[in-house]
Amino acid sequence: MSVESPLHVKREHRYSTINWITFTAMAAFHVGAVAALFYFSWTAVFLTAFFYWVSIGLGIGMGYHRLHHQHSDTDNDPHTPHHGGFWAHMGWILFGEGHHNDTKLMSKYAPDLAVDPFYVWLNTYHWVPLTVFGFATLALGGWPMVFWLVFFRVTAGLHATWLVNSATHMWGSRRFQTKDDSKNSWWVAILTFGEGWHNNHHAHPTSARHGLAWYEFDLTWLQIKALETFGVAQRVRSVDVDGRQKPGERRAA
Repeated sequence: MSVESPLHVKREHRYSTINWITFTAMAAFHVGAVAALFYFSWTAVFLTAFFYWVSIGLGIGMGYHRLHHQHSDTDNDPHTPHHGGFWAHMGWILFGEGHHNDTKLMSKYAPDLAVDPFYVWLNTYHWVPLTVFGFATLALGGWPMVFWLVFFRVTAGLHATWLVNSATHMWGSRRFQTKDDSKNSWWVAILTFGEGWHNNHHAHPTSARHGLAWYEFDLTWLQIKALETFGVAQRVRSVDVDGRQKPGERRAA
């Protein structure tokens, strides 16, 4: 029997309380994303794609992610699809209490990051960089660019991230037998630069490489390898397609 998480909400109570701050913000971003389509330009599309890669390919929220791994597909999983696909995708963030910027609580699940002043500040004031970016975009490109680079990019990025929580625990293939329902999804992997190879990731969570087969494209892994080549990334762990650690590396799972 698993120990109940402080973030656990009983199934029958999951939709009882709307998080109005998050709900309002999400509604505004979706409206802005739709508005972007009325101001189409290739410049806006290319810039949006670039900043989408920066935010999705280089960033992740570790607290909820590690909690998910500890209690994957159980009632203590904050976004388990066992309570419905919508809950796993976005219901978990729209309803109930918002804990994503509760730095003290999240530090329990990412203690290594909790000792870093920069990440502590970023978790608490996560809205500041986007706000500054938004005003800079407004000053340089006007509202059309704001609709694309802020509203459309963030909305698309959120849904891509949420698909890892929902779709890759509902549809796809399984290379490894894990205790959860994680699956590999090629189309989610494309949208998330490799995160869609989720069964691989759950089987070997400390492996930096998620796309293990030659045909499982993993841009994030290629980026990490490049950083390792230049000495920026160190002690990089990975496994091969059979789940075996690479020669000369510390154990990855």
